[in-house]
Amino acid sequence: MKVNKDFLIPFVGLKQGKHQFEFDINKAFFDGFSFDEYNDVNIKVDLVLEKKSTMLELAFKHKGTVNVPCDVSNEDFDLVVEGELDLIVKFGDEYNDDNDVLLILPHGEYQVNVAQYIYEMIVLSVPLKRIHPGIKDGTFAADVLDKLDEFAPKEEYKEKQEEEITDPRWDGLKKLLTDKK
Repeated sequence: MKVNKDFLIPFVGLKQGKHQFEFDINKAFFDGFSFDEYNDVNIKVDLVLEKKSTMLELAFKHKGTVNVPCDVSNEDFDLVVEGELDLIVKFGDEYNDDNDVLLILPHGEYQVNVAQYIYEMIVLSVPLKRIHPGIKDGTFAADVLDKLDEFAPKEEYKEKQEEEITDPRWDGLKKLLTDKK
């Protein structure tokens, strides 16, 4: 991924305390990561950076929509997503991002790139199975669903199939049950 200067936060000149940043995420942001599962993206990310004497605390929150195809009907729709991520930045001898909640930057570093964390936070907030809200509540009307209803087995066919499934070897036993009454 190419480094985008919009997501580099220089923390050296900041005073100790809380500082707020806002990012508007769109489709071009995900294109930079070669991620093409979303048709369109409109997400706002709020970042609160709290600078302390020996570390930084980053609190990300995002809310917005991603336009994705429905897994049932393949119709595109806007899926509402929201989430949050907390990250602690400490300083050490070498760069280390092995831990999900702890980032270690080398001494002398003056800025932190938050693009990867924003990317991961948004991607992980989108559910694996994406279902159009109209399908869940029954108000969705699409040609695909009409075709599925058209080709669905009819009730009389189901009943006829159940009658034909009986094994003739058991008919004698069934007769005993009916004669008993």
